[in-house]
Amino acid sequence: MSFAADSAAVQPCRDGGLGEEVQLLADPRLQAAIELFNAADWYACHDGFEELWHETQSPLRCVLQGLLQIAVGQLHLERGNQHGAMVLTGEGLGRLRRCDDQALGLDLVRLRQESSLWLQALQANADTSTLPKPTLQRPGRASR
Repeated sequence: MSFAADSAAVQPCRDGGLGEEVQLLADPRLQAAIELFNAADWYACHDGFEELWHETQSPLRCVLQGLLQIAVGQLHLERGNQHGAMVLTGEGLGRLRRCDDQALGLDLVRLRQESSLWLQALQANADTSTLPKPTLQRPGRASR
């Protein structure tokens, strides 16, 4: 699935940043990080989002940081660090709650819902093996 720039679908963060959002959507590194996220390659996608985050000056930094924190939360869980997973998932979710529902052309409503399920399970020390991994989708797309 491609997330190439589509100016009709671009919506700014709640605080602005439309011009930078168009630039980010055209950046192949964003597409690569999204694909790595959806492949559950948490470490590599974190690196991709972090590189973009360091270069971004607009409120989109919050979106990128939230995405990379969700990824690092999953990485912590894979490595057996449930507390770290819970903290990073909660921090990422908190950041994404402050972002436009479709920032970077992504369905952040869906991602927030998926991440909330993970956070609730982690907080309850429940089995997470049956939860679907978080994914990044365009709005209106069905899950894979």
